[in-house]
Amino acid sequence: MVKAGQGPKVVALTFDDGPHPAYTPQVLTLLRKHHIKATFFVIGQQAAGHPDLIRAIVADGHTVGTHTWSHQDLHRMKAGPVRTEVARAVDKVAAVTGEIPELFRAPYGAWSRTVFEVCAKLGQTSIAWDVDPRDWDNPGSGRIRSRILDQVGNRSIVLTHDGGGDRAQTVRALRGVLPVLLDSGYRFVGV
Repeated sequence: MVKAGQGPKVVALTFDDGPHPAYTPQVLTLLRKHHIKATFFVIGQQAAGHPDLIRAIVADGHTVGTHTWSHQDLHRMKAGPVRTEVARAVDKVAAVTGEIPELFRAPYGAWSRTVFEVCAKLGQTSIAWDVDPRDWDNPGSGRIRSRILDQVGNRSIVLTHDGGGDRAQTVRALRGVLPVLLDSGYRFVGV
């Protein structure tokens, strides 16, 4: 809860594992409807397969970060393979957008000293989250909605997914969550 004089309530909405040809456009439409900006952590292979969606994300004013080339669990990998996974995704997004992405999120939240060191050498800022509705597990849109609303607070970073499987439940949940957060005085910001 924000006390008087502490400034506005802000929240960062993030999406992992995309872009996805069915769900990313639905997410973009929903964000546009509510005038919300978000951060998309995209998989390099998905960006390569759907460059038009990466361009649409950028055209709508959202931030694009990376989420490895192929969604590998990096935390036990040596520096060389970690560098390949991160750098390939960065290079692909840069080729599509003309801008080098600066934000990185490790798949599964699996960080290690090696991952942090490689990211730093590549100019990548590592981003985690503090609100996880576990939407990747498809627990139902009502459960995703309640988990977000129960966990969110001022300066939260909310983890959701627009790819990596069927994300219809996530889209339905966000249709209910976004108006509630806006009506509660939250302003959406980038990470």
